[in-house]
Amino acid sequence: MEKRGLLVISHGSRESGWIALVDETIDSVRSRMGSEFIVEAVFLELVEGRLIQDGIDRLLAEGVTEALALPLFVSSGSTHVNEIGWALGAYPESRTETDLEPFELGGLRIDYGHPMGEAPEIESIVLDRLERLSKRPSEESVLLIGHGSEEAGFRESWERELGGIAVRTARKGGYRSADAALLLPNQVEERIASARRDRPDGRILVVGLFLSEGYFTQTVIPRHLASSGGLEACRYDGAALMPHPNVAAWVVRQTREWLEQR
Repeated sequence: MEKRGLLVISHGSRESGWIALVDETIDSVRSRMGSEFIVEAVFLELVEGRLIQDGIDRLLAEGVTEALALPLFVSSGSTHVNEIGWALGAYPESRTETDLEPFELGGLRIDYGHPMGEAPEIESIVLDRLERLSKRPSEESVLLIGHGSEEAGFRESWERELGGIAVRTARKGGYRSADAALLLPNQVEERIASARRDRPDGRILVVGLFLSEGYFTQTVIPRHLASSGGLEACRYDGAALMPHPNVAAWVVRQTREWLEQR
């Protein structure tokens, strides 16, 4: 009889708070999925004893024969999503250079899932963040900021997904306009300048699409807002996708859809 499990993979960080937010999310997933379904939260790097191979080994030790490996990343434009998939055997080759080696699966059959992308759960999180920042939606512009990539093909995925989320959330929330900007390549200053030209007296609501709060949400984005000269025109609170409960809801939905296909 098959025993199935879930391997949730995120990037990892040296910041304990970053890891704690991931763990809180995965604890919520475990409570919803039930104790008989084995869930492992692992990281690409930086978290000793909890790397991807460690999680695979633990699933095997629990007798798991088939697992969904779910990349807990914001966008399919992340090069990490691609290299992890290759190392798990999901792709015949990696589209980007990688230091990863193929993982030892020990007979474990793995299906590789998709990152959050344009999932409805991420849109609802953005809407909640915007509502918290907003005072007069019809007079405000939305700017979503993501990590991005300078790699051809990957950057386009980031732009397509963030742009789609920005447009749909602005329409649903009744905001005046919407745009998206990447840190790689740096698009933040140009996007803010464009919004200020369009409406010099308008407020810009800035939401960072990062999985967890940390260096990018607390240091990099504020620095770009300040260097654009538009800090006084922006409302930004540094919040990330977690600890919003819809991150766990997304993981649970992906897992249940996978189980229904078995």
